[in-house]
Amino acid sequence: MSNTKISPSILSADFSKLGEEIQNLEKAKADLIHIDVMDGHFVPNITIGPEVISKLRKYTKIPFDVHLMISPVDNFIKNFAEAGADIITIHPEATEDLKNSINQIKSFNKKAGVSLNPGTPVDKVLPVLNLIDLVLIMSVEPGFGGQKFMSTTLEKVKILRKEIDSKKLKVQIEIDGGINFENSKLAKAAGVDILVSGTTIFKENGGDLKKNIQLLKTG
Repeated sequence: MSNTKISPSILSADFSKLGEEIQNLEKAKADLIHIDVMDGHFVPNITIGPEVISKLRKYTKIPFDVHLMISPVDNFIKNFAEAGADIITIHPEATEDLKNSINQIKSFNKKAGVSLNPGTPVDKVLPVLNLIDLVLIMSVEPGFGGQKFMSTTLEKVKILRKEIDSKKLKVQIEIDGGINFENSKLAKAAGVDILVSGTTIFKENGGDLKKNIQLLKTG
């Protein structure tokens, strides 16, 4: 059995029945639930806020993997922590003091992640690698689902894998953007621990969630 974790992105779910969709993902053996939060300012789209997350929390005990694409992010960390996020991932560009923001997340006993856009260098996360639990590599420009995977971003995964292993850190590497059954193999080979996928999980094989999660995990 593969150790790779699957974090389905509910950006591709049916928003008219999100609670039911999340329960179906739990039955399909999802490891995490990936929730993209966009503010229409930091990225060109608007999705959901803390109130929706707090309502969804009662539908499952699976950890909520919450990716904040909002700025200034410090103003909202408390809201999402209290709403039921288990992992809170932020962008270096969305805060004036990355270490302080990470400490704020940790003060709520949440796991902290840092996300790197395709154009953001790995150097942005290296100084805080020992403070965080997760690095999220964006393999598309954030803002919309259904984009094409950028294979060049796998170089960042390889650099991080080497750095994390050499320092014996417990930081996990997550990748998000255009992940399908083929490029997921490349991502795993490069050293990814967690695959985020929306379109592939919800749309392939007639929307067979369990089959699609299994194929991503073991393929």
